[in-house]
Amino acid sequence: MSLVRLQIKGISYSQTQNGAYALILNEVDGDRKLPIVIGAFEAQSIAIALEKEIKPPRPLTHDLFKNFADRFDIVVKQVIIHKLVDGVFYSSIICERDKIEEIIDARTSDAIALALRFDAPIFTYKTILDKAGIFLKFSSKEKEEEESDDSIVVDEILQEGETVEIESTGTEGFREMTLEELHKELDKAVTNEDYEKAAKLRDEISKRK
Repeated sequence: MSLVRLQIKGISYSQTQNGAYALILNEVDGDRKLPIVIGAFEAQSIAIALEKEIKPPRPLTHDLFKNFADRFDIVVKQVIIHKLVDGVFYSSIICERDKIEEIIDARTSDAIALALRFDAPIFTYKTILDKAGIFLKFSSKEKEEEESDDSIVVDEILQEGETVEIESTGTEGFREMTLEELHKELDKAVTNEDYEKAAKLRDEISKRK
């Protein structure tokens, strides 16, 4: 079976599943998206790995795993989403130590969080993408300053006959703040380990640069 490489398109909060987030993966050489419902902790961990400038005061679980692996010369080579059963994705982490390769079963959200920290590629099989891959409808939102908003609004995700509505996690509440205030709020959010808020603040700061 042929493998298809994926990249992370983004993370959005699910309105229909309380406390759940939708991780959107995009095929590198195509237009299909693979939506995966993940928990809040995993979404937070993935968001922090994507947002390089946010440094938690203490290592998260996936950071601890990375530190542990580095200490014992274990390298994550790639992650493969290899199975889809009843709407649940199953993944394998391909590791290597002393030129010996090992395959470790993992939840997809954990596997992706680790792949980001090891700069490892993410793959799935073409058959899985054929079954669960979808084309998302996108609409752009205009800023008050008449500039196009960078955030992507996902109208709806159709999978397994269910409709999952997703809303973008915007930064409207921070637009009235000065840069100094944003940086203070960012430091406070990181100290309090509120990384979801920290990611939004970081986005708003980036837009001002």
